[in-house]
Amino acid sequence: MFRSTLFVALGLAACAIPATASAQDWKDGSCAVGSGPRLYVTVVGLKDRSGRLKLELYPANEADFLKDDRDLKAENKPFRRVWSGTPASGEVRLCIRAPSAGQWAVLFTHDRDGKNKFNFWQDGAGFPSNQRLGRSRPKLRQALVNVPASGGQIKIQAQYLKGLGGFAPL
Repeated sequence: MFRSTLFVALGLAACAIPATASAQDWKDGSCAVGSGPRLYVTVVGLKDRSGRLKLELYPANEADFLKDDRDLKAENKPFRRVWSGTPASGEVRLCIRAPSAGQWAVLFTHDRDGKNKFNFWQDGAGFPSNQRLGRSRPKLRQALVNVPASGGQIKIQAQYLKGLGGFAPL
């Protein structure tokens, strides 16, 4: 139950897309282009400096949280995604643009093998609440963040599979 539930939840959120997005790409949440408030995310507790990092921003409701990005697009719902290489050293700070100020759900993943598909056994994940994820499907309340019109900043603790207890910080 534990393995399949969390694997499906995080696997759905990690569906394949190209590593780069153009300025017109609806999935691009880059702070370098577009409009909307910037959310700066400092990530702590990475297992290592391999692979790529991903931030996703979802509508703040149960129905849309961790929903496939293609479904959100088909329903004209807001969604943003940014990819970043993992820095070799130093602080890990990512930036994503929210479509507007307000409450959003944020997911961070560490794609350690760079295959653009969540590997339950190797990859890491995290949410703004920094609560231990454990063995159950992440709850919307763990992912919620308020993004003011002037932008904001949060810290996310990366979590990885730790035996039978599920996902937890290292």
